[in-house]
Amino acid sequence: MPEPTRLHARPEVLDFLLTRRSRPAKTLADEGPGREVLVTLLTAAARCPDHGKLEPWRFVVIAGDARARVAQAARDRAGALGLDTAAVDKTAAAFAQGAVIVAVIASPKASDKIPDWEQTMSAGAVCLSLLNAALAAGWGANWLTGPLARDAAFLGATLGAAPGEWVAGFVHIGRETLVPADRPRPDTEALTTWL
Repeated sequence: MPEPTRLHARPEVLDFLLTRRSRPAKTLADEGPGREVLVTLLTAAARCPDHGKLEPWRFVVIAGDARARVAQAARDRAGALGLDTAAVDKTAAAFAQGAVIVAVIASPKASDKIPDWEQTMSAGAVCLSLLNAALAAGWGANWLTGPLARDAAFLGATLGAAPGEWVAGFVHIGRETLVPADRPRPDTEALTTWL
C-alpha cells in the first residue's frame, strides 16, 4: 500500500512563526505597501478557517488622506463619548500610525449551523493572518482595537459598517523604524494538559 500523501514541510514558515514579533504601531513609518502588494496580503488573510464558507468579515482599507479624515472622526466621536483628553488624543493618533490601516470588519451572517462565536473566531483568524502576512512580506505590522472598535455610530458613519458589524481589529502596516526586543513568551508546558 502506498504511503499517504503528506504536505511538504516548510521549516522556514515554522521558523517565522516561532520568531514573529508584532511591531508597535507608533513606531511604523508613513511608508507602506502599494495596492498590488496589499491585495496579496488581503488574499493571504482571507485564506483562514471559515466554517460554512460564510465570509463573516470584510476589509476597509484606510490609507493616504483617509487616515486624517478617520482620525478627525475618531477625535470627534471619542470627545462626544466623554473620554478624557488623553484618551481622545490617543484614539485619534492611532489613525496616523503606519501607512495603511486595514479595518477587519466582523460581519456575522445568519446561520442555523454556524454560531456567532465561531464567526467571531474566523474574523480574529483573518486579523492574525493579515498581521503575519504583512510581517512575512517585510513590513512592520500591529493588530489593535481601541474604544471605537465596537462603537456603532463611529463605525457606521466613518467606515460604512452595517448594524451588527464591528471591528475585529485595526491592522496597522508600515515600514518599521525600530526592531523591538522580544518580550517574555508564555510557558507552553504550564499551559498544556496532555491526555
